[in-house]
Amino acid sequence: MTPEQKKIMLRYSFIILLMVLVGIAIVIKAGVIMFAERQYWHDVADRFVKENVTVRPNRGNIISSDGQLMASSLPEYRIYMDFKAGGAVKDSLLMLHLDSICDGLHQIFPDMSAREFKNHILKGRKKGSRNYLLYPKRISYIQYKEAKALPVFNMSKYRGGFHEQAFNQRKKPFGSLAMRTLGDMYSDVTLGAKNGLELSYDSILKGREGITHRQKVMNKYLNIVDIPPIDGCDIVTTIDVGMQDIAEKALVDKLKEINANVGVAILMEVKTGEVKAIVNMTKCNDGEYREIRNNAVSDMMEPGSTFKTASIMVALEDGKITPDQIVETGHGVYMMHGRPMRDHNWHRGGYGAIDVTKVLMVSSNIGVSRVIDENYHNQPEKFVEGLYKLGIATPLNLDIPGAAKKPNIRKPNKDNWSKTALAWMSIGYETQVPPMNTLAFYNAIANNGVMVKPKFVKSIMKDGEVIEEIPTEVLNPAIASPKTIEQIQTILEKVVSIGLGKPAGSKQFHVSGKTGTAQVSQGKGGYKSGTMHYLVSFCGYFPSEEPKYSCIVAIQKSGLPASGGLMAGSVFSKIAERVYAKHLAQDLLEARDSTAILIPNVKDGDIAAAQYVLDAINIEANGYDEESEKPVWGQVSHSPESLTLTPKEVSEKKVPNVIGMGAKDAVYLLESIGLKVSITGMGKVRSQSIPAGNSIVKGKTILLRLK
Repeated sequence: MTPEQKKIMLRYSFIILLMVLVGIAIVIKAGVIMFAERQYWHDVADRFVKENVTVRPNRGNIISSDGQLMASSLPEYRIYMDFKAGGAVKDSLLMLHLDSICDGLHQIFPDMSAREFKNHILKGRKKGSRNYLLYPKRISYIQYKEAKALPVFNMSKYRGGFHEQAFNQRKKPFGSLAMRTLGDMYSDVTLGAKNGLELSYDSILKGREGITHRQKVMNKYLNIVDIPPIDGCDIVTTIDVGMQDIAEKALVDKLKEINANVGVAILMEVKTGEVKAIVNMTKCNDGEYREIRNNAVSDMMEPGSTFKTASIMVALEDGKITPDQIVETGHGVYMMHGRPMRDHNWHRGGYGAIDVTKVLMVSSNIGVSRVIDENYHNQPEKFVEGLYKLGIATPLNLDIPGAAKKPNIRKPNKDNWSKTALAWMSIGYETQVPPMNTLAFYNAIANNGVMVKPKFVKSIMKDGEVIEEIPTEVLNPAIASPKTIEQIQTILEKVVSIGLGKPAGSKQFHVSGKTGTAQVSQGKGGYKSGTMHYLVSFCGYFPSEEPKYSCIVAIQKSGLPASGGLMAGSVFSKIAERVYAKHLAQDLLEARDSTAILIPNVKDGDIAAAQYVLDAINIEANGYDEESEKPVWGQVSHSPESLTLTPKEVSEKKVPNVIGMGAKDAVYLLESIGLKVSITGMGKVRSQSIPAGNSIVKGKTILLRLK
């Protein structure tokens, strides 16, 4: 090769090398733009034309019944710095104000010192990063605005370099309170809700997205709104934060005391079905109790003795038994078709012969199973039909995802029925009923037979105004006849006042309800494999005379002791007393000064005796002013300024109307005409078991409920 050719080859080699180096440089630069500077060039692009940009609406709030914010969407931010934006001018301004910037950041974020911020910023400046994270944690909107006001940071992001990444975060101001019922959002809220009310009412809460595009108008780029976003509506729940807190504290205290596994407490308003509190607590590996799943609506478990109320009601409704009918329970062990049925006190000799009322008072397994087996053994389908009529198997179709579709109360057929099935089913085994369904059944008893659907949302609001009220839904207007309802109400009050439910009672007011203690089946292992597991519960309502709230407490635990009354009942009592105290309020009309003339609250009854007392205290009464040594039966009408006493004739052949009378006068009048009287409660007579006007049958018992 000649020298001339060598020179030519050298030139060609140089050119090829130069092209290779240029190519490598282009690839490197492309990589930097695609990855390291990706966000920056996206931001630059946003300054120019951009079509069909989705604008997210604000998600609606979830509000408690007492006006507290329970879930809301609040913005959070991460803050970044582009050290190449703005060029040398910005860089000189940054160094000039660096100390004041770092002092300001320290004031906003005290967990990092001003020196740490300074070293951190200088490190990013040295790297020349275009997307340098200034603070490692997400910050609030207020903190973001404070940081944005600092020198250099207050410039536009293309001149000063300070920019942010926004997150729409769902926050619960009350932390874990009712969290399983409220539900959760995905960490990226654009993906929507995962469970709870957030999911059930997602279409109402999420609103509607808007669309914008970026367009140059008179040498300026503007965001033009094509379709404005519509913010989501707020939902007002039935949950009362105060009651929820009361129920949660009472339940968790007991769970810790007895080292339980799972606990549920639900508080519901009788007339409306509004769920005022719902607590679901599971023991975690660290020993703490947390809301893991909504056990109150999803747990399909054998209810045990709380189911006995339904069994007895079926027999009462069918006229098979009466509350005073005697049942022989023997010495506490009874062979039921070759299989031993035991009462809890069998080792102490059992209860012997007791009436149906006491069967429920002491929760006798033998008593209930004998009543049902002897009356329905040859027609078990009639008993099961009776349960379905009572509504305890009614699907509630709740607004909570994951709720059980319906209780599992099987119907007899040749494949799944045995001789002992009816007896054990009658005491709450071989059936599965979620706690919420059991509560809805007892709530219907408290509501004089009207079964209402439990509800979690009261209304939907938009811009502070109610746009839709959620009405109370009646599932069954009468689960049983008024007579059966009154009989079971009387029995349930006695269960607590003098029966095994005493721990659920209160000295301040009457409570009605039923205890439950059941062994929990371990699937294929049956009831007695390994450690015994129990479900202890109490379901009832208060006050007995005019029920305001119904409540169920159900606790799952391992090993003995296990007592529905002592464990679940005591939690019920605490919830009831604290809720009752929370709502104690005096009528303002009773707040009178010392010069006011007080009109006493006089009951119906002996108006001659009432007149005598009124004369003695110088209170005038209209309508009657005679003296009589014998009772003069009548009615009293009240007004703010006066009383009117109206005599009424009492027939010796017809049952009189004693509603509104005091217990003393009512008992005196009824027994004077030959009736036997049984009373429950205190105050005035609210109802009588034999209606006024019926013919008198000497020696017959009439039940009076007082309030």
